[in-house]
Amino acid sequence: MNFFRTLDAQLRRKLLVLFTAGLLFWSSLASLLPTLPLYIEEVGATRQQIGVVMGCFAIGLLLFRPLVGRLADQHSRKIVLLIGMSVVAIAPLGYLIVKSVGLLMVIRAFHGISIAAFATGYSALVADIAPSEKRGEVIGYMSLVNPIGMATGPALGGFLQAEVGYAALFLLSSGLGFIGLLCTSRIINPRVGSGQLQSDATSNKFWQLLATPRIRVPALVLLMVGLAFGALSTFVPLFIRSSGVDLNAGLFYTAAAVASFSVRLITGRASDRYGRGLFITISLFLYTLAMLMIWTANSPVTFLMAAAIEGAGAGILIPMIAAMMADRSLPHERGRLFGLCMVGFDVGIAIAGPVLGAIAEQVGYRNIFGFASGLTFLAIIIFVTQSSKDLPHSFRFALGRGEDVYALDNAS
Repeated sequence: MNFFRTLDAQLRRKLLVLFTAGLLFWSSLASLLPTLPLYIEEVGATRQQIGVVMGCFAIGLLLFRPLVGRLADQHSRKIVLLIGMSVVAIAPLGYLIVKSVGLLMVIRAFHGISIAAFATGYSALVADIAPSEKRGEVIGYMSLVNPIGMATGPALGGFLQAEVGYAALFLLSSGLGFIGLLCTSRIINPRVGSGQLQSDATSNKFWQLLATPRIRVPALVLLMVGLAFGALSTFVPLFIRSSGVDLNAGLFYTAAAVASFSVRLITGRASDRYGRGLFITISLFLYTLAMLMIWTANSPVTFLMAAAIEGAGAGILIPMIAAMMADRSLPHERGRLFGLCMVGFDVGIAIAGPVLGAIAEQVGYRNIFGFASGLTFLAIIIFVTQSSKDLPHSFRFALGRGEDVYALDNAS
């Protein structure tokens, strides 16, 4: 953290305002994690319908990723930050009013726009600010908004729901969003130059970029992880309750967030020295171990240990992917490439709800986590063998023994 003391006062203030906005955003979203599946079940949804409603979140993500990426690159990061924060403030009021499964699907899809916009703008702006030689470190520190929000939000949301009810919970989530909107309005960032936007890499052929080597494998890895994350966010509260384990589901997400927070303090700086590939590989191993532990969990201790391991995996993976994509992009294309890479994660979440919900109807909640462990293990194989231009380069990059050939500083 001594690095921030070396920055000028204006830049430190900019980072502080951005950090505060991000913290409010993720706290608002996370406050609904342990309770929303239970609320949907209370409305009268089946297991598969719960998965469908929760998965609709990714519809908003998928539909709006291209739009917000272009807005971030062609106009400013602040516009998409404001869009994301506005949605996260309004959507919880929709849950408060709506009482049917069909309308909940619509509200959930609308809610998904929030991450499409805010996360894209936030990641791009942080990468713009960070010096290239310290990019991993700055992204790691600024990404702490996610685990801190994920630690406080579920605990507070779970407590409010248990003690006061769903109305207070949804009002809290909305209130955090509106405060965040005021904070976001104070963010100032320079307009991104548009003179280079007609190059091949930043043309309007958004989806064709997915086939390019620098994006294809990270997006595919995030697809596998998105499926596992979708299982966690949708079915863990229901699995804990159905298994008879005496554990507040909010504590599961809090344990994950504490681990995610802790690991980010060291991995960002380390990745600047040892490379992004090694830490992405480690994160995927942690995700696989966590899924296996949840699959066999029968006690609060096992659930909480699995949560901590999953949190560490998530705390490494997302900042490392963000740093790697920042290495592989120019400022005027960063919003688009960040958004496109995360499409894999979005699709995974979208598929996880209905597909794993259908599996849960047949084999129960427990076995979907065994299936998820297979997916994250497949992500390890894909990354270790396909992350660079050929197998030897991929293997070395994934184990921290070689450079990222697609990083612009390494491009010939």
